[in-house]
Parts: sequence; structure tokens; C-alpha cells
Amino acid sequence: MVPRLIDYEQYLKKTCYTLRHSRLISSRTLYRPYKLLFWKGMRDILERPPPAFDKRVQYGEDPQHFAELRVPDGPGRFPFLFVVHGGFWQSAYDLKHVGHLCAALTRKGIITCNLEYRRLGDPGGGWPGTFQDVSLAIDYFLEMISSDPGVDLARTAVLGHSAGGHLALWLTSRHRVPVTSPLHNSQRYRLGLAISLAGVCDLRRAWKQRLGNGVVAKLVGGTPDQYSDRYDAGSPVELLPTGTRQVLVHGTADTIVPVSQSEMFVERSEQLGDRPTFVKLKDVGHFELIDPESDAWSAVVKAVLPPLGLG
Repeated sequence: MVPRLIDYEQYLKKTCYTLRHSRLISSRTLYRPYKLLFWKGMRDILERPPPAFDKRVQYGEDPQHFAELRVPDGPGRFPFLFVVHGGFWQSAYDLKHVGHLCAALTRKGIITCNLEYRRLGDPGGGWPGTFQDVSLAIDYFLEMISSDPGVDLARTAVLGHSAGGHLALWLTSRHRVPVTSPLHNSQRYRLGLAISLAGVCDLRRAWKQRLGNGVVAKLVGGTPDQYSDRYDAGSPVELLPTGTRQVLVHGTADTIVPVSQSEMFVERSEQLGDRPTFVKLKDVGHFELIDPESDAWSAVVKAVLPPLGLG
């Protein structure tokens, strides 16, 4: 279960504050009708005990440098999917709540690698540690599976939800990071597919929208005016075009990360020559996308499986 320091009531009120001050919706409109839906959707998926994983692997020296692997039955060759959890990059939210998504996709014939990483509140989390951790994890595991006959290396990808969607898109953009940035690294392997579920695609826009009660400034270490170079290196929209395949899924009723984040990213991506796939789900919120028990789950599966060569 996630740590008990989460106060759901306060989280909801902060979310209402964030959206109200970004002029997306009034607090009265948001808070009262959505309160029960928020509690049911968020509490259930964040508190529901995840299914068991097959193996935990340490990819670095920090206690947060680990991943949980789930492997389908049978000899393979299986697609390999990195999964990056969300939680506005904060240590109060860990990888457990996306365990349900991982287990469901593993039953579809996909090896899932659920990544943990340092977040705000962890020593070294934020800038640049959070970015460096997921980058380190990708490189470690791609090297590890490079000679594994049970893995189809042509079908490796990364999927992320919310803040994890930001990191997933960023991971397939790393080759575009300036060499002067602390986020730059030499890559032996590259991922060709990113799947973003309700992802934060544009850090500058997210800062203006005050998503997560202004958490973007904490992640980056300051405002866009203070650290323009950091926003350039850490924001997926700034690193376009990538030449990689992008699949974005977002609900129109998302009150945590507005669908405009994905809409503007897709528009910019197409303008610069990339060919993203955008699945906009009417009347779907934020957490339904990672809940295999939700009505939206079948649409998520339809978006995820074909790019990995599964029906």
C-alpha cells in the first residue's frame, strides 16, 4: 500500500485549487460533483494491494533503484515493456499502484518492468536525479536483456502514467538532450516506442497551469524564467521531433492532468514531422487508465497491444 502520509481530502482540494487558478474549472463545479468519484477511483487503485511480481531487480546503488518484473508463462519471445508510475514525481507515491496494470498486461503476453526511482522527498530526487534514475534503469535493463532469448528486442517500449507519462516520453527523447545538460548520456540502446497515459507532456505549460499545486517548479528547481535550459532538456515537447513512435491516451474528464497536455503535444509533434497516435477518451478521468477494473481499460489495451505486435 502507498504510505499513509497521503491525505486524500487535501489532495483533492489542492487539485481543485490547481485547476481553479489555471481557469480550467471552478472549485464549486469541480469539488462537489467529483468528490465521490475521486475518492472511489483514486483510493481504490492507490490502496488496492497489487498482484505479486516475479522478481525484484536492483539497477543501481540507491534504495529506490529497483524494478519489479512480471513475466508471462511460456517460452517467449515476449515484448518487454518498461512501466513508469506517476504521482507528480513525489515520494508519497510509489510503484505499487501500477502493479495492477503490469499484471494485466503480463497476462496479455508482455514482460513488464515496473520501475522505481528517486522522487521529490527522496535524497537526490528532483533535478537531475529523477531523470538520471529512469535513464539509468533503461540502460541497465536493455543491456541485461540484450542476450535473453525470451525477449524480443525489436518490441521494447516504455509506458508511463501521469508524471510517469512525462518520463516515458522523455526517455524516448534522450538522444535530443543537449550535451551540455546533466541529463545527457551516451546511449548504447534506444527505445522506439513511448506510450503516455494521461501524461504531463509540456513542463512549461504544466508550470503555468500549476499542476500538482506548483510541483513542476519543485521538480525542475525553479521557474522557466530561472532555468530555461532545464525546461528545454527535461520537457518532452521541447525535444521534438524524436523520430520515435508515440502513443498518447488521455481522458477528456481528467481533472488532474488536463487533456490539453496531450492535445498540444500531438499538435506540435505532427507539425515537426513525427506521427503520434492520439486516443482521446470521452468522459474518462485520470486513474481509470491504469485500473484494469475500469470501463476505460479495454480502450487502453487496444492502444497498447498493437504497437507491441499483439492483437
